[in-house]
Amino acid sequence: MLYKFKSSVCAEVIMLQPNAEELLKIIGKAPGATGIITKDQIPGAIEAINKEIAAREAQAQGQGAFDDEKLDEDAVAKGDGVSLRRRAGPFLDLLKQTVAAGKDVVWGV
Repeated sequence: MLYKFKSSVCAEVIMLQPNAEELLKIIGKAPGATGIITKDQIPGAIEAINKEIAAREAQAQGQGAFDDEKLDEDAVAKGDGVSLRRRAGPFLDLLKQTVAAGKDVVWGV
């Protein structure tokens, strides 16, 4: 299944189910066929994703990974393929542009 995150102010972001559901769990949303992140919830969602990215990068640095490309290499070795920072980038851009316009983000509509 694909998740399509939509906003009235920018292009939609399409993600594979495992990646989208990981981000939804990070921001405290239940994965499902439809949903909404309200304009009031977006700042907290951005903060939660950034905290998780920082935590994972700090953990990776403690294991000897010092840059994002190295993090991606480590992610490939673990079977993830791409670091959370890179996976979440387009979604974070969508959230930032949408909250700046005072709108909501929806999926599955």
